[in-house]
Amino acid sequence: MDLSASRSHGPVSIRLVRNRDARVLQDHLISNRAWLRPWEATSPDGAVPLDMKVGIRRLLQQHRDGAGVPFVMEYDGQVAGQLNVWGIARGSLSSATIGYWVAREFAGRDITPISVAMATDVCFTELRLHRMEICIRPENRASLRVVEKLGFRYEGLRRRYIHIDGDWRDHFAFALVREEVPEGVLDRWASGQVPRGAADIPPADRAAAEG
Repeated sequence: MDLSASRSHGPVSIRLVRNRDARVLQDHLISNRAWLRPWEATSPDGAVPLDMKVGIRRLLQQHRDGAGVPFVMEYDGQVAGQLNVWGIARGSLSSATIGYWVAREFAGRDITPISVAMATDVCFTELRLHRMEICIRPENRASLRVVEKLGFRYEGLRRRYIHIDGDWRDHFAFALVREEVPEGVLDRWASGQVPRGAADIPPADRAAAEG
């Protein structure tokens, strides 16, 4: 499957990451440390050096192996962040997970929801996956707004699920399956047809995550 072409909606676009993106992505990560640190995956074995050249090579190898799709998000042609489709499973599961980050100077422009919608549509239509998942820390209000806007369905609380910012953190899980969005995630959102309340989190789960 050729995923080399970019996808765009207004000024927002996504495309496969390139080796030459390493410098601008690393600059964003360094200048946005305080903004991104609370939500970044970390290693339980200790700090890992930040080297985007190595990271991009690994992501592109995973893409060649069929295990992921590493996108960059752009706004008016400027790199604004990353969106990774990872953990692609084929066969009877046919699913994947989406993770993302956007630089602070690009926040508030709907870059992330549009990019997530386009990436999900690529996974459903071009990769023929059946289910897409997004897992979010309970404290990450900006990211929770993304799934609310797009109508990802709340599926439950995952205790101490991913190592983030130096410790194992609880996450809320949200998902969509292909049959829920026959018109496409982006078209459903752009036309104002997203069902209300799909991403609502039960009070019991909110309380458990805060406990």
